[in-house]
Amino acid sequence: MRDGGVIAYPTDSCYALGCLLDSREGPDRVRRIRALGRTHHFSIMCTGLGELSRYARVDNDAFRWLKSALPGPYTFIMRATGAVPKRVQHERRRTVGVRVPSNPIARVLLAQLDLPMMSSTLHMPGDETPLADPDDIRATVGKQVDLFVDGGPGSSEPSTIIDLTSGTPEIVRRGLGDPGLFE
Repeated sequence: MRDGGVIAYPTDSCYALGCLLDSREGPDRVRRIRALGRTHHFSIMCTGLGELSRYARVDNDAFRWLKSALPGPYTFIMRATGAVPKRVQHERRRTVGVRVPSNPIARVLLAQLDLPMMSSTLHMPGDETPLADPDDIRATVGKQVDLFVDGGPGSSEPSTIIDLTSGTPEIVRRGLGDPGLFE
């Protein structure tokens, strides 16, 4: 990954594609693998709220929302800070998804790298749900990624996405994380 590699790895919701946040080619490779447009929200996987606040504008209200749900299967859409590379931000809104995973494999990866990762759910075009079976993942993206971290069968339910850009939580996608915390 330190040389620009893209991996497939398990998260607390489902498998994802990831690269280091500062990777120049990684986001474009993920876009090609998943057939994504420039307006797709990538997520930044962080070790905790301290690291997350370097990449997203976190006011007191947002901090309380984040603290109530993280670590866990939630992605928060927030205004990006200047530390977020433009190639990772939503092209028009200047926002980014942020996560703090509870999955032990994702946490060890982040700790060993000592850098945040850019991440995107391993949901292939035309599929109804994200890939969850390690054999299917190997067969589908094994030759397109530099490493596959097999964490066993995963969930096919993605993270719950909450938009915090307006100051009031807006549920964008219902997923594995309990959306009731934000209703």
